[in-house]
Amino acid sequence: MTSDIMVSSERVSMRFSLGIEKGFSVKQWFVNLGKKEGRARQDFYALRDVSFTIRRGEVVGLVGSNGAGKSTLLKLVAGVMKPSLGSVRCGGRVCPMIELGAGFDLQLTARENIYLNGAIMGYPRAFLRERFDAIVDFSELRDFLDVPVQNFSSGMVARLAFSIATQIEPEILIVDEILSVGDAAFQQKSEEKMLSLIGGGTTVLFVSHSVEQIRKLCSRALWLDHGELRADGKSDEICAQYLAAVGF
Repeated sequence: MTSDIMVSSERVSMRFSLGIEKGFSVKQWFVNLGKKEGRARQDFYALRDVSFTIRRGEVVGLVGSNGAGKSTLLKLVAGVMKPSLGSVRCGGRVCPMIELGAGFDLQLTARENIYLNGAIMGYPRAFLRERFDAIVDFSELRDFLDVPVQNFSSGMVARLAFSIATQIEPEILIVDEILSVGDAAFQQKSEEKMLSLIGGGTTVLFVSHSVEQIRKLCSRALWLDHGELRADGKSDEICAQYLAAVGF
């Protein structure tokens, strides 16, 4: 992978088994002896043979209907899952914002979770101390720093997660519907921060059901349809094709 390629997906497929196991008891095992239908198995492909590359500084949106494979692809890029076939490689530190608060310990305070979440992302404590005030100021949660996160609203969790992820300036930012969480003021603030990161050269892979957000933030878009990469190109063109296909 060359130095300017930050994300590379090579013929990636992701298979899940929807099979229902039978024969959990010894009795059922004997009943099934000599039968071919000891197990009912059905494989579901969330992704099939998906290939693309993303270069440094590109902002790429993913469009597609529910179940198209968008979130699965983000999880593969983030390293949360491994593909069934093919390979996904990243050329920089990845910061995934896929499931807000997934890296938090809900019994710890917001202050403690800033250091915990930052450590999970690979940042040393000294670095997080330097960025601590910036994280807190962006989140607007200074009055709640010593409150356990389990007592936060979903909007407060969103503020904290987004603040940690974006104030440490990741090389590759993976965003799944984050800009649709929280109140209108926070959504606007988050969008402005995203634009700032984009201007600073951060590589972004972004999923949103808002086609207007994809058009506004992304120069390029990938259209996934039933797990297959149907189109790859300029965001305006791909969004128009997608909307026409779904009847809008």
